[in-house]
This record gives sequence, structure tokens and C-alpha cells, in this order.
Amino acid sequence: MKTRLYFVLALFFSAFAVAGAQSLITGTVTDADNQPLTGVTVSVAATGTGNVTDLDGRFSVEAAVGDILRFSYIGMAAREIEVESTDELTVVLESDAAQLDEIVVVGYGSKKRSDVTGSIASVKNENFNKGVVVNPGQLLQGKIAGVNVTAASGEPGAAQDIIIRGVGSLRSGTTPLFVVDGFALDNTVNGVPTNPLNFINPADIESIDVLKDASAAAIYGARAANGVIVITTKQGRAGQSQINVSASTAITSLARKIDVFDAAAFRNQINAIGGVLNDGGADTDWQDELTRTANTNRVNLSMSGGAGSSSYFASFSAENQEGILRNNDLERYSARLNLTQRALNDRFKVDFNFSATRFENSRPNTTSVVTDMLQLNPTFPATVDGEPTDLVGDNINPLVRERIYDDLSYNNRILANLAPSIEIVDNLVYRFSVGVDYSTTNRDVQFMPYPSINDFELGSLNSFTTSNTNTQAENTLTYSIDRGIHDLSFLAGHSFQQIEVEQKGFFTEGFPNNGVEPRYQVGAASEPTRQSAFATINELQSFFGRINYGFNDKYLITATMRADGSSKFGANNKYGYFPSVALAWNVTNEPFLASSDVFTNLKVRASWGQTGNQEIPSKITQASFTESNSGNDTYPLDPNASDLSEYPYGSIYTRLANPNIQWEVSTQTNVGLDFALFNYRLTGNVDFFNKVSENILLEVAPVDPIQPTDRFWTNIPNMEIRNTGVELALNYNSDETRAFVYGIGGNISVTENEVRNSPYSILTTGSVIGAGQSGATINGVLNGEPIGTFFVQDFIGIGEDGLNQFADINGDGEILDNDRFAAGTALPSYIYAMNVNFAYKNFDLGINFNGVGGNKIFNHVALSLYSKGNLSNSLNTTDLAVQFPNEDVSNSNRVSTRYLEDGDYLRLNNATLGYNFDLDRLGIGNVVKNIRLSFTGQNLLLFTNYTGFDPEINTGSSVGDIQTFGIDYFSYPRGRTFLFGLDVTF
Repeated sequence: MKTRLYFVLALFFSAFAVAGAQSLITGTVTDADNQPLTGVTVSVAATGTGNVTDLDGRFSVEAAVGDILRFSYIGMAAREIEVESTDELTVVLESDAAQLDEIVVVGYGSKKRSDVTGSIASVKNENFNKGVVVNPGQLLQGKIAGVNVTAASGEPGAAQDIIIRGVGSLRSGTTPLFVVDGFALDNTVNGVPTNPLNFINPADIESIDVLKDASAAAIYGARAANGVIVITTKQGRAGQSQINVSASTAITSLARKIDVFDAAAFRNQINAIGGVLNDGGADTDWQDELTRTANTNRVNLSMSGGAGSSSYFASFSAENQEGILRNNDLERYSARLNLTQRALNDRFKVDFNFSATRFENSRPNTTSVVTDMLQLNPTFPATVDGEPTDLVGDNINPLVRERIYDDLSYNNRILANLAPSIEIVDNLVYRFSVGVDYSTTNRDVQFMPYPSINDFELGSLNSFTTSNTNTQAENTLTYSIDRGIHDLSFLAGHSFQQIEVEQKGFFTEGFPNNGVEPRYQVGAASEPTRQSAFATINELQSFFGRINYGFNDKYLITATMRADGSSKFGANNKYGYFPSVALAWNVTNEPFLASSDVFTNLKVRASWGQTGNQEIPSKITQASFTESNSGNDTYPLDPNASDLSEYPYGSIYTRLANPNIQWEVSTQTNVGLDFALFNYRLTGNVDFFNKVSENILLEVAPVDPIQPTDRFWTNIPNMEIRNTGVELALNYNSDETRAFVYGIGGNISVTENEVRNSPYSILTTGSVIGAGQSGATINGVLNGEPIGTFFVQDFIGIGEDGLNQFADINGDGEILDNDRFAAGTALPSYIYAMNVNFAYKNFDLGINFNGVGGNKIFNHVALSLYSKGNLSNSLNTTDLAVQFPNEDVSNSNRVSTRYLEDGDYLRLNNATLGYNFDLDRLGIGNVVKNIRLSFTGQNLLLFTNYTGFDPEINTGSSVGDIQTFGIDYFSYPRGRTFLFGLDVTF
């Protein structure tokens, strides 16, 4: 793979020879009153190189005819001018709030920042997190107040939890709706538990907009309760042709080891507790043996430009990322083509977006590998004479398992969207959009036969194919009226979306030991084959509308309504209705602030709206059945049996029909303030929100004990999940006219989550996995407590008998299961981030921190492994197992506060040092537009008291489909990465 990548990179560089004659372009920049402007940044758009105007407003810059010059100045509207000749230029900048003219993406359109009434945060590509980035969620971490991005593990391409303004559902997950270039994605996992956004090449993304409040998100109705993230990919511009080639290489190693006993301490500890030492005579660090320094190589080519009425953007990317656990590799190949064609004097327009991605993924058996890293006897060698031994003590050598185990998957995905539009009459535009998102995944999990070890004699194969077809067709009609002080626009639309998911699979074992992988054998297994399959089709039909009105650029109102009809719901509640309204007041346009030297911008916002949640299993409104032959294990019925009463079989209910199931509904109120002070030196916003989720959907036990099933789906009346919070973002930028430029920014959000009016004393989830823990749970949903609450016993020490002691919470004199209590929550009460950016001449440095506070983590790894009993049986552990000298080796670990730890952390997420070469000094300015060299470090520092690999985890096992939080169950360790990158623009 590495050879292929280097070949592609060499091919890219050798394929381009672009020449252009550059000249010294000079001119003057003034304001509308013909006064010269000092310190205006003048840059060539394609390269970013340029200069600033002097005291007389004059500038000079190296550029070629046809280049676009960009003029920017704080407090002025930016301008772009094409160089048509080498004649002197005179450029006039209008006194306007340039930041207010920033375009942000809203549902089914875009607006100027000054016209936005809802809570929308936008991150442009130049502000994305840098480094080895597989999916768009990593670009956002720490960038937006109120958005908590948490990686489920350190595995390349791992799934992520993205929570916008708190958790609003018990069972539907936290995933927001993702919209890519107007196409709404389906979040179904396609056969492999990785991130559904991995197919998007991060280098293709122009901006990411997060619709946080109900006013902004209600236009997406039934799918917007968890917020909406709108991803816009790059487009070409006519007259600005350029080619960009980038290449990077990175190394990643285990960021943080867990302090288990080395061989000497292991021997001493076993002798001290009177255990049985199985001494292999070696000194092995299994964390070193089972991890590696992983390499990542990536090349990316993009081309953009256009002429006249046409524009294009095209890209190709190839990437190979090794995981820090051995036997873990992720390869991705992606291509994109975005086209825009205009005709009929720009009244007719066609947009076409197409992307294709190929993933090849080899995954390790993470739970087994991490268990071995921490538990295997350190006195046994990993290899003898270069070859792994079969066993380490009584356990299979993980290096042997690595040879015989494979989890291989291949995913192909295309997303294509065609959107023609026509301006029927002035300002009346009809747009039709049709698209398809098709994905297919083949996954094989196999064990090669290994006759010399018990339980591994038979080879096995678990193989399945999953396909997902998501089609969408939308019609919208927009009309705008601008009558001076009155600005009015209308949107009306219809949408239809169908999502079809199907999977077929089989499991078989008993393959011969012939050196051929089971996945390449047909009919070779000696054991019966078990087959499985499922298929679902869901449809969503929607009607929506929006009205925007502005009076004198001061007073703004936005009202939306969406009606969604979903096939997931029963006949009595097919449609849900989701309204919203928002108001805004541009205070700086009032006479009493128009001449303010302090406030450059001040806007007050208020909104109310409702959104829905349809992320529920398919068909739950319908009855389901299964066959029963409970009277006899013989099946099917023996036709020769004389007494048929021995065979009571037939169809029985597994779920009752419930056509009355309704949508979960989230009602959100938001009050916000946007501000800019001192000519946009200091900018920021603050928002207060209250989000209440109702009609909570759960699968619960029926109240009436005489029922044909023991579970059924229903809405829980009066039950609420409430999220109340405040968000603050601040940014300060220094004087751009100086040689040394810097910017400091940050955000913080505080959220209080609470469950109210639940008719259940507790709903438990977070199943404990392991011997002796059957039926035990970790998380609980209780009235008056947050979701993700840890409902456990209170560990108070080891008694004189050497066994656990727990607090008698209810005071009845007995220590029973009802003595569990709410011991904290996995949800952080606050999340925060800080960033600092410096630039001096051709150097720049960006540093990003992020952190959380007020949350707990349950260390399931410690519960499972760190015990004195395991140590006495020659299994490794940590100091946690011997912290109580009088603890008996027979004492068993139980779910309690003994394994509950603080989850607060502060992380230096990434830091990037870059250098832009002086092309004129190199003598290649007439061929190359820009060369940039960068060095990036990821996960450089971590400040936390958590004793596991990393506090940013969630690997719990849900019960009753109620989601879990804050459980660390043998998660894939996180790495520390150093990346070198080269970007060249022609």
C-alpha cells in the first residue's frame, strides 16, 4: 500500500506543468469618502500571498493577469477583483460589517450572518482541526459551544458521539441529522461499527454549519431533535483555476500506558499474597508487544476552476492508516466531482455533486487484545527464537491469535445528487433535487483452524453482506421581495425519502487445516451452517415552508412549519407537525448605537420551536410473531408421532401492535446575543436555552400481567427529559497591520440534564459483562437525575473478614440490591475549548485545547481485571488490586463506587506549525502559486485523574435499548500522532 501511495504522489507531481507570467500590480485602497485605508490586507486569492497597504493606502503585489485579488479590512466589506491588466488599480471598500456578510447555511438555503435569527454556528475549512482526520466530526471537536464530540475509541475510523445541547432521548442515540450538499444522510451502520461519515474526504469540505436551536433546525422536522449538521463541500469558481496537491505522512504510538506490574513486581506481589506463581522466567511488557508505532500516508489531488457559465471541483484521495494495535489497517480511496452549469442569462442552473469511496478495513479483536495487554503474565515470553509460543500460561498467545484471526470488511459507497433550478420570473425560483446514497459492505470474521490449542481446533467463518439504499427527491419554490425597508422571502417545499437496508449472513465452522482461509472455501465446513437475514424499508414524506421578514435591517422574524409522515409510525399517527418562530433585533442599526465606538455589532435573538425524533426501530407499531414448539425439543413435528399433544407448537406473539405510537417531540426555547466590539477586535455570542423532550418512546413491561407478551413499545405519558444551559463563545484578533498577528478564542457551555415525571422508579442499563456479574447493571434512569447516572452501591472499604463493605443506603440493616444510589453522571456538566493562533511573516502556529468537567467514568476494565484473586492465579493487575492489604483473595468485584472515577480532562488536542515558502525568492513564483510545509501533533498532552487509557470513552452494553454513557469496557487505546504535511498549489 505504501508503494502505491508514493507512486501516486510522484505521478501527481510529474503530471503538472503550469506556467503564468506574473507582474507587479500596484494601486490604492480608499473608503467611500476617498480617504486612504492603511493596513488593508491585499492577497492573491489562489495562494494567500500578498501585502498590506501603507499609510497612503498604496499596495503592491506579485500577480498575473487573470488572478483574483482579495481586499480585506476589519469593519469593511471584503472585495475580490480580477486583474485584467497591469494598470494602476483604485479600489474602494464600503464601510460595512464584513463579518455580518458571512454566508451561513440554513435548511434549504443560505443567509447572511446579519439576517440569521436562530442559533447557528459555522466553522470554515481554514479553522478545522488539523492532523490525521478520518471523519468530519474530528474537524469540529472543541470548535463550537454546546457541541460535545466524543470518540468512542482510538480505533481508526471509530464511531463518534456528537451531542448538541445535551441528551434528549433515552434510546434513540444522540446522533444529529447530517446533511451533505442538501442530501440528508441515514445514520444506519453499514455492517461495521465505524463512523457513518467516514466516506467524506475531510479535504473536500468547505464549511460545516451546526443548527443548534429549534428555530434553525425545525425546517428538518422529525429528524432534528438531536440538532442538524450541514456539510458543504468545495465548489469551483469561474476564472480561478487551480490545482492542489497535498501529501502527508504520520506516525502514531500509544499515548498513555496503564501501570500494570512488571515481572519483578509481579513475582513479589504474588509471593506477598500467598498466590501461586507460574513463572516463565522472562520479563515481557505486553502493552509494548501488542501495540506498534503505526504509519499513516495520504495523498490528495484537487482541481477547481471554470470559465463563463461553468465551474467545477474535482478531487481524488488515497490514504492508508495503521492502527496502534497490530493487525489493524484502514485504507480509503475517495473521489469527488462537483459541477455547476448556468444558462439563460443565469436564470437556469444545474448543480451536480458526486462522490465515490472505497474502504478496506482490517480490525483487531479489541476486547481480547486489550485484555491480554493488561492481564497476561509478564514473566512469560511472547516469542521463543522469534516464533510465538502457543500459550502464555493457560491463555492463548495473542500473537498466535493475531495470525489465525481476521475481521475484514470492504465498503463501497456513492453519493450523487442532481439539482436543476430555474428562475421562472424575477426572484421566483423553482428547484428540483434528486439524489441517491448507496452503500454496500462485505464483512468476514474468521478463525483459521489451529489444532494444537483447545477451543481453536475448528476454523470458523461469520460472513455477511449489508446494503443501504437511500433515495431522496425534493421540490422547493422560493420567492423574495426587497422593497427598501421591507425584505420578505418565502420557501415552500415537498420532500420524499426512502431508505432500504438489507443484510444477509451465515456462520459456519469446521474447516480443514489446509492453509486456505475459510472465506475462500465453499462447502468445506464439517458443521451445519446457520443463516440470517433481514430487510427494512422506511419512507418519509414531508411538506415544509418558511417565511422571513426584515424591517429596515433592524427587526427580523422567521417562521417555519414542517409536516412529516413516516412509515415507522402507526395508522393513527402517521404525521407529525413541527412549528418554530424566531425574532431578532439588530441593535447596532438603531440611531443610538450607529455611531458607537465600542459596539460594532449587537444583535438580540429569541426563538421557540419543536423538532421530532423518528430514530426508532422499524415496524414497532406492528405485531410480530414467532413459532413455538415449547412442549418438545424435536422440531419440526414428527409426522409418525402417535400423540400430537407432545408437540404444542404454532405462532405466538413476541410484540403486540400499537398504532397509537407518536413521535418523540423536543420543544426548545432560546435567547441569544451576538456582539462585536472595538471594530471587530472582540467578537462573541452567548445563548441561553431550555430544551424539553416529551412523548418518550420505550419498550417496557405491560402494567397488566395478563398479556401475550412481556414487553411492548409505547410513549410514556408526562415523562420529560430537560436540558437547560448557557453557551458562551469569545474571540479576539490582534491588529492585522502588524508583522506579528495573533488570535485568542474559546468557548464554554454549561448544561443541566434532568429526567422528570418518570412512572418508573428506575430504568437500568449498562450491562456488566463477565463471570459472576450476570444481570448487574451500571447506569440507571431516575427521576430528578441526569441521563447517564451511575446507579451503584457505595463502597466503603474492606471489612475485617477481608470482603467488600457497602453503605446501608436505606437504613434497613441489610446490604441488598436496593441499597444502590445515584453516584454521579457520565454527562459532563460543562465542556470547554481554547485556541490560540500566531502568525509572523511566513510562519504560523495554531494550538487547540478542549476539555470537560463534572462527569464520572465507570472503569469496567478495573472491575473485570484488577482483583487480588486474579493476581493469586498469576494474572497481571495494578496497584488497585492490592490497595487493601487485608483483602481476601476470594473477594469478588462488584458494581460499586470502588470503580467510579472522575472523568474531568483537559487535552492539548492538536497543534500545527506551518511555513509558507517565499516563491519569488525560490524563483518559481511564475509556476507555483503556493508551497506550504506543516508539522502537526495530535493528542499531545492530557491532564486527567482517570486511571484508564483515556477518559474520552463510551463502550457500554445497553439493556432494553436504553443507551449507556461513561462506561470503559476494554476500549481501543488512543494514540499520539505526529504528522508532516506538504501542500502545493499550481
